[in-house]
Amino acid sequence: MGQELDCRMHYRRRTLTGKAQLEGDHILFRGEERLKIAIKDLASVTAHAGVLHLDFPGGPVSLELGVAAEKWARKILHPPSRAEKLGIKPGLTVRVAGEFDHGFLDELRNVETVAGKANADLIFLAAPLRQALAQIPKLAATLKPAGALWVVYPKGVQVIREIEVLDAGRAVGLKDTKVAAFSPTHTALRFVIPVAAR
Repeated sequence: MGQELDCRMHYRRRTLTGKAQLEGDHILFRGEERLKIAIKDLASVTAHAGVLHLDFPGGPVSLELGVAAEKWARKILHPPSRAEKLGIKPGLTVRVAGEFDHGFLDELRNVETVAGKANADLIFLAAPLRQALAQIPKLAATLKPAGALWVVYPKGVQVIREIEVLDAGRAVGLKDTKVAAFSPTHTALRFVIPVAAR
């Protein structure tokens, strides 16, 4: 999920009113017209006086974002790493359930991984099929009070759907709070213990 703001867009000698949304790999403007700009296609990104200026093959375009213009420019130019998006930080304890690629496992080198009945700050469950969701109750029982359980599952397939992931987490009293792109093919959905239940 990205950030969305009401704004005015200046594009091809016109000014349009609508909403701008910043996602991990694109910027989307919806209003009188729709414009989607891939981050990889941007030739330059600058922010000045509350206006975000983007140069791309179909551009340039300017978005009046106010105080958010500089923040958006920083996020576009220096996107957070996957580890940052998932809250992986030195000093945390992490549990991994299921098969993950070596690239992700390398990102866990600065944290302590735990097994058995030890509690964890972060738990990552690889769920290639809906049957893997049956592990959620057992994993949730090993979650530290302020921790998070991430369910990582393939995008856009029938073998496991987002609603099934949501239902499985909610069935054990967890609250879904964030969705993050895990990879081009997988989504990560975060669950936490509700504050009242900690």
